Amino acid sequence: MDIFLQQIINGLVLGSMYALVALGYTMVYGIINLINFAHGEVLMVGALTSWTVIVALQGSGMPGWLLMLLSLVCAIVVCAALNFTIEKLAYRPLRSAPRLAPLITAMGMSLLLQTIAMIIWKPNPKPYPSLLPNEPIDLGGPVISITQILILGLTTAILAVLMWLVNRTKLGRAMRATAENPRVAALMGVKPDFVISATFIIGAALAAVAGVMWAANYGTVQHAMGFLPGLKAFTAAVLGGIGNLAGAVVGGVLLGLIEALGAGYLGDLTGGVFGSHYVDVFAFAALIIVLTLRPAGLLGERVADRA
Repeated sequence: MDIFLQQIINGLVLGSMYALVALGYTMVYGIINLINFAHGEVLMVGALTSWTVIVALQGSGMPGWLLMLLSLVCAIVVCAALNFTIEKLAYRPLRSAPRLAPLITAMGMSLLLQTIAMIIWKPNPKPYPSLLPNEPIDLGGPVISITQILILGLTTAILAVLMWLVNRTKLGRAMRATAENPRVAALMGVKPDFVISATFIIGAALAAVAGVMWAANYGTVQHAMGFLPGLKAFTAAVLGGIGNLAGAVVGGVLLGLIEALGAGYLGDLTGGVFGSHYVDVFAFAALIIVLTLRPAGLLGERVADRA
C-alpha cells in the first residue's frame, strides 16, 4: 500500500506539470486551431533562464525561496516575450494559409529553438541547484518533498486563476468569442490579434512555471529537455480533449498517474519482461486505447470546421 500511495503522489506531481503545459497547447488550439509544437521548447527556455539567474545570483546571500521566485519571474518574462515573438513572426503571417503550413512551421521553430539554446547554453546537461529543503516529509509510509508540495500547490492555484480568467473576465469572454468565430468577434469590437497574442503569452507563462518546477524536481537542465515533456503534454491535451481546458487538466493528471503506476508495477505485472523504462510505451498505449473508444478525447466534443 505504501508503494501504491507513493506512486500516486509521484503521478500527481508529474501530472500537474503535464497539465500546465497541456493548457498552453489546448488554449492555442482552441482559438486558432494550431498545434504549437514549439511549446515544449518554451518550457526548456524557461528552465534554462531560471538556471542562468540562479547561477548568477547564487553567491549573493539571497534565501533559496526568494532566489527561486526571482528566477521564476525572469523565466516567465523571457518565455512570454519569446512566445509573443514566435506568434507575431512565424504564425500570424500563416493564419490564412492551409493548416499544414503553420504545422510545419511549428516543427521547424521547435528545432530552431533547440539549436539556439544549444549554442547559448551548450549541449551538456547542467545540475539545477537545490534551493529548497531536501528533507522529505513522512506521510506515514509514503514521503513527499517540499518541492513536490510546491508543485502541487502552485499548479492548483494557477489552474484556479486560469479558470477564473477564462470564465469571469473580459479577456476570457474575448477569448471564447474569438474561439467561436474570429470574424464575428471582430465585428463586436474584439481585437482577435490582441486576444491571440495574449493567449500565447499566458501559455508561455504556464510553460515557464512548468519548466522551473520540472528542473527543480529532477535537478537537471539541458537544451533538449523540453521535447519529451512537450510531447507528453500534447498527448495529455489530446487524451483529455484538445481545445477543452478541463480536459487538458484531466488528461495531464491521468497521464502522470498512468506513468507513475506503470513505472511502479509494470515490471511485476509482466513478470520482468517490461521494466520502468518502458513506461512511455505504456502511456502512449493508453492514449491509443482511449482515442479508439472516444476519438474526441475524454472531455472533448465534436466541433465542425469553421467556414
